[in-house]
Amino acid sequence: KGQNPVFPRILGHEAAGIVESVGEGVTDLKAGDHVLPVFTGECKECRHCKSEESNMCDLLRINTDRGVMLEDQKSRFSINGKPIYHFVGTSTFSEYTVCHVGSVAKINPLAPLDKVCILSCGISTGLGATLNVAKPPKGSTVAVFGLGAVGLAAAEGARMAGASRIIGVDLVPSRFELAKKFGVTDFVNPKEHSKPVQEVIVEMTDGGVDRSVECTGNVNAMISAFECVHDVWGVAVLVGVPHKDAEFKTHPMNLLNERTLKGTFFGNYKPRSDLPSVVEKYMNKELELEKFITHEVPFTEINKAFDLMLKGEGLRCIITM
Repeated sequence: KGQNPVFPRILGHEAAGIVESVGEGVTDLKAGDHVLPVFTGECKECRHCKSEESNMCDLLRINTDRGVMLEDQKSRFSINGKPIYHFVGTSTFSEYTVCHVGSVAKINPLAPLDKVCILSCGISTGLGATLNVAKPPKGSTVAVFGLGAVGLAAAEGARMAGASRIIGVDLVPSRFELAKKFGVTDFVNPKEHSKPVQEVIVEMTDGGVDRSVECTGNVNAMISAFECVHDVWGVAVLVGVPHKDAEFKTHPMNLLNERTLKGTFFGNYKPRSDLPSVVEKYMNKELELEKFITHEVPFTEINKAFDLMLKGEGLRCIITM
């Protein structure tokens, strides 16, 4: 979606690992530390990093076009003397990778790497979208659009916050049964209704949900997520990444009636400052990660993992190196 193709490059951006060595000037990490590499960094020095309200680092925010290290604009990977480029500062489909220190979060060494790896992107994104941005009050109703791993993480956040009703919206009926494990109480398949899904949800909830979280990237789902929240106190949070030519259209009265529309990036978590505490939620059994992990394959069978993803048959497939 809107990326300039840099080739050849090592892809992969959701992982956990152990620091093998550190470069000159790195003081925050040492060999042997357990870490999560993160596609968006935290330099701790810029205006964004110093603001409590932002996790959008000026230096290290996601850049899909950059394929080199910041320091010298060169790659650390090569084959036969020719460079292989980096991907979003992580390049995790590799036994070894090289990252900027600001793109690596140090975590509890007791946390199992084959579980907490999924916190380095998708699960934290959905969880944080609900807990940090939507902030549903206890007993509230929440609609989640898209029941893939990110959407189910958003539902998990709503469950942890004490929502009384969580409405899952998806076009794939087979996802509904699995979603119950994540606290989803009601299901709506837009294909089964003759009117827009936002109208269906407004009728189900006596005027609209208190919060909605959109996790598909489809602009029509984004509009539905905004228009299904209750006037005055309703908050809609957009998580999915739209097509570069997409446009969001809604009537201005929807805003004048005091609904709130918000966007979020990586669930508003600052990677180095906040991810260690999310790992602790798992260690303290407040957050279950095992139910997100549906498959595991060795790296040689990585294409199987892509097939599972494209067919919508799994949530997270762990790839072991």
